[in-house]
Amino acid sequence: MAEAADFQGTSPSPARRWLRRTGALLAGVPLVAGLCQLPAATPAQAADASGSVSVAIDTLSPSAPTDGDTLTVSGTVTNNGKQPVTAAHVGLQVGPELNTRSSIDTVSNNKDSFQGATGSEVDGKYEAKFAKLTPGVAQPFSLSVPVDELDLGDTGVYQVAVALSGKTAAQAWDQPLGIQRTFLPWQSDEVGTKTRTTFLWPLISSVHMTAQTGSNAQQTPVFLNDDLAEEISAGGRLDQMLSLGENLDVTWVIDPDLLASVDAMTRSYRIQGEGDTTTPGTHQALAKQWLARLQKAVEDKEVVALPFADPDLASLAHNGTSVTGSLSHLDEATDVAATTVRTVLHVTPSTDFAWPVNGAVDPSIVKVATSAGADKLIARSDSLQETAGLSYTPSAARPIGGGTTAVVADARLSTAFQGDLTVASATTLAVQRFLAQSLALDLQTDKQRSIVVAPQRMPSGSQAAAMAEAITALQGGNWSQTQKLSAAAAAKPDPGATTKVPAAAAYPASLRRQELPKWAFQQIASTQNKLDNFKVILFDQSRVVTPFGLAMNRGMSTSWRGNATEASSFRSDVEAYIDDLISQVSLIDKSETKLSGRSATIPVTVQNNLVQGVEHLRLRLTSLSPNRLEIGGSSYDEQAVEVSGGHSQTVKFTTTANANGKASVIAQLYTEDGQPYGEAVRFDVKVTEFTATVMLVIGGGVLLLVLAGFRMYTQRKRAAAREAEQSGPDDEAGEAADGPENPEGPEGRLKEEAAAAAGAEDPEQPSDLTADTAAESADPSGTGERVDR
Repeated sequence: MAEAADFQGTSPSPARRWLRRTGALLAGVPLVAGLCQLPAATPAQAADASGSVSVAIDTLSPSAPTDGDTLTVSGTVTNNGKQPVTAAHVGLQVGPELNTRSSIDTVSNNKDSFQGATGSEVDGKYEAKFAKLTPGVAQPFSLSVPVDELDLGDTGVYQVAVALSGKTAAQAWDQPLGIQRTFLPWQSDEVGTKTRTTFLWPLISSVHMTAQTGSNAQQTPVFLNDDLAEEISAGGRLDQMLSLGENLDVTWVIDPDLLASVDAMTRSYRIQGEGDTTTPGTHQALAKQWLARLQKAVEDKEVVALPFADPDLASLAHNGTSVTGSLSHLDEATDVAATTVRTVLHVTPSTDFAWPVNGAVDPSIVKVATSAGADKLIARSDSLQETAGLSYTPSAARPIGGGTTAVVADARLSTAFQGDLTVASATTLAVQRFLAQSLALDLQTDKQRSIVVAPQRMPSGSQAAAMAEAITALQGGNWSQTQKLSAAAAAKPDPGATTKVPAAAAYPASLRRQELPKWAFQQIASTQNKLDNFKVILFDQSRVVTPFGLAMNRGMSTSWRGNATEASSFRSDVEAYIDDLISQVSLIDKSETKLSGRSATIPVTVQNNLVQGVEHLRLRLTSLSPNRLEIGGSSYDEQAVEVSGGHSQTVKFTTTANANGKASVIAQLYTEDGQPYGEAVRFDVKVTEFTATVMLVIGGGVLLLVLAGFRMYTQRKRAAAREAEQSGPDDEAGEAADGPENPEGPEGRLKEEAAAAAGAEDPEQPSDLTADTAAESADPSGTGERVDR
């Protein structure tokens, strides 16, 4: 184990340390004898008094003193008991030296316990006195002691305790009532071999942008809320991360989605409201200012870009690889990362690092992380644990096979700033513990080592402040020197360090419970399939592909851990939005259509309520009763469709009726690759064709009329002949006079009457009668309703 050195190692001067401890023991003999003469307290009294006063160390300065410094310790004491404490004083106790990293852990776990050695109290002139401590009232103290008075030995980590003693009414003698332990890294002289330390400074946030964009040319983005503005405003979490980080020598680890989101805020943007409402965003100036500061802060620093939206690698490995297309999203997120950082920050980042949650790894996580091109994996030493029995903590770089390097961050240093650090005393303890662990690590061996510190992904403002304080003290010390992450990854590996990736069974159950489930990746795959089917019909695919592609990456973000309900809602909203856009290109419903005659046209209207035009669509009209009604000479016909944005187009199909009655027809849009698009429209067509029997009846009626007319004509002609024989010359002259008016006389009139009778019928065929379907028009389609894309 790496901690073997904690028990085997010795300080550079054991003889001197033995003499100092022996002297302290002898000096304490009179004190022990005096305490033995005091009245013995009952167990109940001791339990009531011991620890009844809480001691908080708010500041310890300097954090790592050197020769000639004055150590100042300040804080508060609070009487938590029921009785006042009188004749109280606060003193500083130093010692013993802590030679191992595990002994530092032990002291941290018992920081307010009287159990264990605390060393002798510094000279009584360096103490704070209180005449009375009232229950429930906190009182401040401050102790300033020259370092020379602390009787420190060689360079090392020393335990420091601030203890309060006093009297109570129940126990009227001086007794310890409260204590707070911490650490004092002591630099007596220059360290021979310095540890090369890399500190990652993560600039990562949660998901803020939706898939929705405006219908304008700029595609105004829509944000989930206005939380990002709060984070980058003065005093916000990201504002503090930037303000603190710009003064530190650290490696910036950035999620490109954060940069893209803030960059979008520099222009017009909107905030999602109730229902389908949005409100305009108003923090453009703030976003511009924050980005300008960040650009300056990273000018000469190393920048590592995570895949876009920081995909959850462990969730992908454990639940996503069985879902088709999931790994392609990781590839896309990696591809867009470098472009985003270069565009926004004007620096070229490193994109070959993968960072699983908490640095926990197993073979499947390594496989997924490297599938997108990363050849370096940021792990942590509590996952990739040492099993080779090394007597010291090895360097971070470990070759784990396949050309992949695991950069193993030190777990103790990386987790030093977790928890609630809003209280000053908690921050001070975290900083001192971090420095103590760093110095103890350096003193393990004379070997040159590269150590990496990978803190939590999204530190709070107070956690970031504690980190910055510790880094500043570390960089001002003489046992550590700063190193970039790329240099740590390229450092020569320790030959005895563990390189075997732990099995899947070793992956922490607590982390596994927070992973995205398999159905989350199935939902993302469903959205992707719909997007693929939709984009092929668009004039400008980028207006849809880009925002939806980024939204699906955001749906896989590590930031959803612990927020399963919000994650599910986000993914559902993305899928619902693509469904809404798809529905904007649709067929207009039709009621029953009537066809009179053997042939006619059926119009079907395609409506496009998108802003942009659609193409590569085909409209197919299918007869479910082709024996009764044919379309285009067959059971179906189809035609290409192109519709401008906000317009509709009517497509007309030629039909042929073979029999009377109803025929069901289905209209369906298809993409050019034969995939159905949108909902089909079904309607009935009623055929009312004139049959052959009806034609015979009509023909027979016309023939009867003609025969009747001919009979009338012959009868009148005979009557006229008889009248001519009986009449005289005068009558013949009269008939001649009638000639110009009607040259044919009665015969002409009969012909006209017969012709009129015959003309009452339509000479055209019944199948050519005008149908009641809409006539084809060459006029352009009318403008339709415009929508969001």
